[in-house]
Amino acid sequence: MSRTGAGQDAPDRTGAGQDAPDRARPGRVAPDRLVTGRGVPPLLAAPAAIGFCFLLVPLLALLVRAPWHGLAGLLADPAALTALRLSLECATAATAVSIVLGVPLAWVLARARFPGLAVLRALVTVPLVLPPVVGGLALLLAFGRNGILGRYLDAWFGLTLPFSTAGVVMAETFVAMPFLVVTVEGALRSADRELEEAAATLGARRLTVFARITLPLAAPSVLAGAVLCWARALGEFGATITFAGNYPGATQTMPLAVYDALQTDPEPAIALSLVLLLVAAGVLALLRDRWLRTGGNP
Repeated sequence: MSRTGAGQDAPDRTGAGQDAPDRARPGRVAPDRLVTGRGVPPLLAAPAAIGFCFLLVPLLALLVRAPWHGLAGLLADPAALTALRLSLECATAATAVSIVLGVPLAWVLARARFPGLAVLRALVTVPLVLPPVVGGLALLLAFGRNGILGRYLDAWFGLTLPFSTAGVVMAETFVAMPFLVVTVEGALRSADRELEEAAATLGARRLTVFARITLPLAAPSVLAGAVLCWARALGEFGATITFAGNYPGATQTMPLAVYDALQTDPEPAIALSLVLLLVAAGVLALLRDRWLRTGGNP
C-alpha cells in the first residue's frame, strides 16, 4: 500500500483533538458540571439548605396561619381598604416623583464629570443603608415646622408637610428613589454610546439626544427601577411613621395598619401581610427576566 493510501486511512489526529469535548481530556472538569451544580459538596449543600429553610419557613408560616376562611371579610373591612388605597396611591405618587427626579440624577451620575461626583454618588446611595427611622428623623429636621427648610415653607406658604399624606409620599420617595437611581445609572454606564455620539455628530442637541436615544435605550432599566421603587415605597414603615405619623385615613399605610392590628387582633394583620407578600412575589416575577436569569438558562 502506498504512503498516500495509508495516510488517507489513518485518522486525523488534529481534527479529532479539536472536535473532542473538553470533558474527554483527563484532568479537566466538564463545563456543564460546573454550570449546573451537579455534585455539590456536602460542606456547601448543608449550609445552603439551612439558609433556604431559614428564608422559606417564615413565609410558609404566614401562609399556613392565614385565616383563609374569613380572608375576604377581613380585607373588605373599611379600615383595611382605606389603608390599602392610601398605600397604593402614595407608592404610585412616590414612584412618579422618583422617575421625574431620579432619571436625570442617574444621568448626571453616569455621564457627568465634575469634582465631588464620587461624594454625590455616595450621598445618593446613603438611604439604601440608612435605617428608615433615621431617615424619617432627618426629614423631620429638614421639613418639619421647625426644620431648616420647613420653617420657611410654613411661614411663607403655610405649607406643613409632616403628619400629612404629602409627608407619606415624601418619606416613601426618600427611601425608594435610590433604588431607581442605582438601577438606571448602571444601565447608562453600560450602554453603547455609539448612537448618541452619531446623533451629536449630526448636530442633535444634548437634550434631544437624551429624549430620543438615551431614554428609549434605558427604558427597560427605568421600568425595572420603577417597579423596585414602587415595591419599596409600598412596604415602607420606619420613615413613614416617624415623619408622617400613623393616622387612619390620612397617613396609615398597610405596613402601619399591620403593626396596629398586630397589637390587638393578629388575623387582620396576617391578611394585610398576605397582600404585601403577594405584591413582593409579583415584583420578583416582573423582574425575573432581567435579574434572576443567568446565562440563557430558563
